[in-house]
Amino acid sequence: MKKHNEEILSLNEAAKFLCASKSFMYKMTSQKLIPHFIPSGKKIYFKKSDLENWLLKNRIPPTSELETDTESFLCQTSKKI
Repeated sequence: MKKHNEEILSLNEAAKFLCASKSFMYKMTSQKLIPHFIPSGKKIYFKKSDLENWLLKNRIPPTSELETDTESFLCQTSKKI
């Protein structure tokens, strides 16, 4: 379903998009852990962009990136001393 250039997904479509079960989706919505809409008080809908943003939260950087950040921090700290 397209609405205002934003793709709206049903619960089944959202579960498929996330490769998750419907029971997982119900659990996440009942605990308000994932953005969703219940316009009529029954059926649950999702904005695809909300699901994409939710998937990309809490990024875990690779070790190489952490090492680079640590080296940069240590260089900056030693210059201040």
